[in-house]
Amino acid sequence: MRRRPAFALAAAVAALATLSACSGPEPADLFVVSRTGTIPGAKLSLRFIDDGGVSCNRGPRKDITSAQLITARELRRELDGEKDDDVGLAEKHIDLPPGHVTTLSYRVRSENGTVAFSDTSAHQPKAFYRLAKLTRDVAQQSCGLAR
Repeated sequence: MRRRPAFALAAAVAALATLSACSGPEPADLFVVSRTGTIPGAKLSLRFIDDGGVSCNRGPRKDITSAQLITARELRRELDGEKDDDVGLAEKHIDLPPGHVTTLSYRVRSENGTVAFSDTSAHQPKAFYRLAKLTRDVAQQSCGLAR
C-alpha cells in the first residue's frame, strides 16, 4: 500500500514539533560587554552565552573557542562571586574613572550588577584587563571585526 504525500507531510511536521519541544531552555548569558571609544571600530556589543557562543552587535550567534569559553566562565565567577557569600566585582558596582588619554571604555553587565572601566583607568582588578583582552580576541576571531 502506498502512503499519501499528505500523510508523510503530517508525520514530518509531528516529528519536528517533537524535536523542538525537547530542545530545552535557552542557554544562559554569562555577561554582556559594551565597548565604546575614540577610534574607528571601537563601538561593540558582545553577549557571551554559556553554550560556547557569542552575539556580536545583536547579530546571530557565533562560536567562540573552548579556551575563550573557559575564560568567559572564569570572568563571570569573578564578576558575580563563586558562592552565595562571595561578593563579586559586579555586586560592588565598580565604576572606575578613565585616565587622561582614554581610547576604549567598557561597561560589563552580569547577573549581579554592572562594572565600568576604561583602558587607562587606575587601580583596575586583573579581571578587567582579561575582560578587555577577551573582548578584543572574540571581536576579531568570532565576529570578524578589526578591533
